[in-house]
Amino acid sequence: MDPAIKLIFIIICFIGVASVVLGRFYMYAEQVYALKYKRPFFRNTFLFKNELTDKQLRILKSEFSFYNKLKEKEQAIFRHRLATFIKSKKFIGREGLVPNDEMKVLISATAVMLTFGFRNYLIELIDTILIYPKTYYSQLNKTQHKGETNPQMRTMVFSWEDFKQGYHIGDDNLNLGIHEFGHAIHLNAASNSDISSIIFNEGFNDLVNYLQHHKIVREDLIASKYFRAYAYTNHYEFFAVLLENFIETPLEFKNQFPRLYNYVKQMLNFKYAGY
Repeated sequence: MDPAIKLIFIIICFIGVASVVLGRFYMYAEQVYALKYKRPFFRNTFLFKNELTDKQLRILKSEFSFYNKLKEKEQAIFRHRLATFIKSKKFIGREGLVPNDEMKVLISATAVMLTFGFRNYLIELIDTILIYPKTYYSQLNKTQHKGETNPQMRTMVFSWEDFKQGYHIGDDNLNLGIHEFGHAIHLNAASNSDISSIIFNEGFNDLVNYLQHHKIVREDLIASKYFRAYAYTNHYEFFAVLLENFIETPLEFKNQFPRLYNYVKQMLNFKYAGY
């Protein structure tokens, strides 16, 4: 072999090995950092910014209050993430409904809001979002539904009437969009090992362990009736209901159960809009 070619080959091999070693060291270092400080080294990575249409932006500004509470730089990130999320999902209407910009923006903005502290924010578990005009009959559960998350089909389903109702009353701790995306985030984190999923899973385990070892807190939760009874169905419903309360009545949540509030805030790396 020609000495020059041999040297080039050795250099390429060295660079390849060094890249793998440095990559693994970086991943390990970030995991250690994330578990200690409950956040990744960095949150945003994009070379080209995706933009909303003028109509989509008007809908976002007029109908999604969380966006208006963000700082200007955060709003720019939110718009990019929202445009990217809309492009990454397939929206399908049922029973004659045709998904419009309002539906796409508000549903997607809910997901982007909840994952705003994540680096991986697209919830890869979900590819398709089905939208019914009103409550629908679920073939899976043989009953009427307002919404559901189906990881096997990589699909989320919403009754648009009930989704909108969740935002019409913003402080009753009943929000279909937040609830179902809470399930999707939880399930997505359980099946992934990216840095945001690691932070989420560790935080959820800490929350569960805390409740398991503090009977008085569990009794206070139930007695307070601050969280609706459906929360105590299982761990998944518990988190989804906690998330509804966290977003809709954060001050009351923080005052009544500050330890639980901080667990949710850490799990989501949620340090925006006054939370």
